[in-house]
Amino acid sequence: MANTNSRVTIHMVASLDGFIARRDGSVDWLETSDKFEDGDTLTPELVEEFLKTIDCYVMGSRTYETALDFEAKGFGWSYGDKPTFVLTSRELKKTRDTVEFYSGDLARLVNERLKLAFPSIWFVGGGVACGECLRLGLADEVRYSLMPVLIGEGISFFEGLDKDVSLHLVEVKAYDSGMVALCHEVRQ
Repeated sequence: MANTNSRVTIHMVASLDGFIARRDGSVDWLETSDKFEDGDTLTPELVEEFLKTIDCYVMGSRTYETALDFEAKGFGWSYGDKPTFVLTSRELKKTRDTVEFYSGDLARLVNERLKLAFPSIWFVGGGVACGECLRLGLADEVRYSLMPVLIGEGISFFEGLDKDVSLHLVEVKAYDSGMVALCHEVRQ
């Protein structure tokens, strides 16, 4: 039985027009030169403290490959030593013991395994994985960080939704980088 205290969060950074990556998967637009004087500053210490609240990550294979590319470019592994579950049916390179590949039933993974072990479960991409999480009614909240850029076309945040998903806005934060972070609870 799933732990009712567990919380499943979907989080993604997107362009203002709702794309999480360009069609080729690149995210070169994530860096911004915008300056919003009234925004909060995301200090490394603040980010580090926040990341301590996450117990495990779930992502699709393209997000995993993007994370590996960032690591190869010297940006490090964004997910620290937290368990990371990669949803894929492809053979992928495993670079650390904390990564596990999964190709079975997503609801079973979340409800019968992750919720038993982790209070804070974060889906961090991509569009197919996040869309499936919402479609199956697994998410408790959606955190959407909007960057001050329009890229015109690309990969959508949510793919495969077959019905409306009602949300309730619980938090809005603006940062000095021009990023706006929204947090919505999913209404079941």
